[in-house]
Amino acid sequence: MLTKTAKIVWSLGALTITVGCATVDPHLDYARSAQYVADATGYGELYQPGDDQVIVAAVGELLADGLTLDDAVRVCLLNNPSLQAGAFDVGMARADLVQSGLLSNPSLGLAFRLPAGGGLSAIDAGIAQNIADFWQIPVRKRMAGRALDRTILELAASATDLAARTKLAYFEVVAARLLHTTLEVNLNIAGELLEMAKRRKEAGAGTEVDVNLSRAAVLKGQLDVVESRLAMAESSRSLALLLGLTDDAAQLDLRDGFPPQLHDSIDGDRLVELSREVRLDLQAARQAVRAADAALEEQLGLVIPFVELGVAFERAERGRSEGNNILANTAAASLAGGGLTAPDLGSRSPGGRDTEYSTGPSISLELPIFDQNQAQIAKAQYASRQARKMLADIDRRVVREVRGACDRAATAWELADLYETEALPLAQRNLELSRRAYQAGKTSFLEVLAAQRFFLQARSKYVELQHAAADTIPDLERAVGRPFDELFAGGGASTTNADAHHTPRAGEPS
Repeated sequence: MLTKTAKIVWSLGALTITVGCATVDPHLDYARSAQYVADATGYGELYQPGDDQVIVAAVGELLADGLTLDDAVRVCLLNNPSLQAGAFDVGMARADLVQSGLLSNPSLGLAFRLPAGGGLSAIDAGIAQNIADFWQIPVRKRMAGRALDRTILELAASATDLAARTKLAYFEVVAARLLHTTLEVNLNIAGELLEMAKRRKEAGAGTEVDVNLSRAAVLKGQLDVVESRLAMAESSRSLALLLGLTDDAAQLDLRDGFPPQLHDSIDGDRLVELSREVRLDLQAARQAVRAADAALEEQLGLVIPFVELGVAFERAERGRSEGNNILANTAAASLAGGGLTAPDLGSRSPGGRDTEYSTGPSISLELPIFDQNQAQIAKAQYASRQARKMLADIDRRVVREVRGACDRAATAWELADLYETEALPLAQRNLELSRRAYQAGKTSFLEVLAAQRFFLQARSKYVELQHAAADTIPDLERAVGRPFDELFAGGGASTTNADAHHTPRAGEPS
């Protein structure tokens, strides 16, 4: 039957083994990040450590038949190296949460003191466990749980930002290629005017000045085409970098162009209200405040950092016994026991009880006399106040970003519409009229040249305005934190917050 001391030791050992069986499994955390990204962007794909081979195959499949805008975003979310590196922060935060729920290891102490005159040594032994863990662990877990929530939201926010940047880069390539094509057509138009000027000069109706002015327009067109070719290559490389691709960026086969022009009115107040509910960086900042509060609570509980409760064992020393014949005693004990038997060397009290061994409970704690954790408590208080200030700053920045995105979108759509319906038709009509008048000898060549310059500039400007209008789509998505189709779906966008997404696992703070 176990003694009380043995029971205590066994219980401490069993508790340590049980608590030590914790494992780190962040798969559900990555699923939460992917859900946040899906809510914010409409794309549910997101890199998870360990899926590298599957991702290589998925990226190859997405690139096989050309790259649509949706394909580009999916490739980025799966294959962007910086996003992949950030995903490991979630695993580390999960490990911190697991660690926060573990009891500290028990301590074992042994001491042997040898008597000067020989004989049996004195033995002091003890095993103790820090019981302060029992009231410190819940606080540590709350702090680590908030930190994990914040890390998950920060990963999702990074992914959302990259999705918007990928769309912007995609439109940049579309614009560069469309502008290159437009400038090539402009060069042909300038060449047509040069041929007209040459024919007029040969017929005696034009001058060498007219021809030279036409040549200057052609030369400018050639320079524009060469510069646009470089811009096209640079934009392709920027897109490939976001997608995590090392192949020749010029070989990217983009399947989509600019989205159609939008004419919907923008309800800025509704989008501001929505953004303050769903923006991931705002949710991460709120979790940072909660984590700072939990850290302050932890520091307040560390005024007495440890209280160790355990069991102590002591065997007193015993010097060499005079006249005690060990060999004779051994022989006598062996005869009495019917076999080789060790002699009884311990001295006994008159009552027959062993007085050399003693066991009993022990307690040890740190006395908060000099260090009462004042500095760390003050530091945690400052960190808590700092987190609130940062939250307020991010909230103001979100409002400013949404208002700015709304204004830019409304302006860009209006300008693109004006150029499409008014400026371009006017420029083309003026060019046609001036050419006919010049051929009929009713106007000067300079008027034709001015009409052509206005027409070519209008064509290039229209590409620029189309590009600006397209950029407002990911700009609004990033500013508000929801996919574009939800922003103009009559207010039906989901407004689920971070805590609603979080299903606590065993050992996590609810």
